[in-house]
Amino acid sequence: YEKGGNKFEIYIDPDAAYAYLDKRKPDLKNMLVAEEVYTDARKGEKAKPTELTKVFGTTDIMKILEFIMKDGVVQLTTDQRRKKVEEKHKQIVAILLREAIDPRTNAPHTQVRIENALEQAKIHVDPFKDPREQLDDIIKELRPIIPLKFEKIKIAVKVPAAFAHKCYGTFKNYGIQKEEWTKAGDLVIVVEIFAGLAGE
Repeated sequence: YEKGGNKFEIYIDPDAAYAYLDKRKPDLKNMLVAEEVYTDARKGEKAKPTELTKVFGTTDIMKILEFIMKDGVVQLTTDQRRKKVEEKHKQIVAILLREAIDPRTNAPHTQVRIENALEQAKIHVDPFKDPREQLDDIIKELRPIIPLKFEKIKIAVKVPAAFAHKCYGTFKNYGIQKEEWTKAGDLVIVVEIFAGLAGE
């Protein structure tokens, strides 16, 4: 973490940090490798308590760790960074497949077409940013290469009584607009979904 020309470094377990940033680890327990704050970790130069108080308002290592994890830069290993980028890339492709259609045909784009467009646009995926937060910028870069339209459609579905209760939870996930149960126990439902999901 850098502020006012001062640099502060801590040694953390990269796997634990990765899990925490990815919201798979709920807390900062067992993350610190050394309970010290450094001005230069490689040289082993420790930060003075007065410097810590001035910048962080405390000398409590756990509070400083929390601060650095929130506002600092975490350096992952090359392998971790690559995995994280691949993971986010897959999530972005999945969102585009699910939610975008080709306005010329009103059909979803294929995975190969989306992958090729991302490659052609030389999209750089941020390993720490949520895929949704990156989507707007990515779409701007992709539009000159492939036409994209994000459209929601409403579809009506009639489910026979024998399957109605089993299916209800799935429909709820999509967002129920209207529902009606017939006298025979069939379920008639209207859901609003992204056009790309219509086939599914």
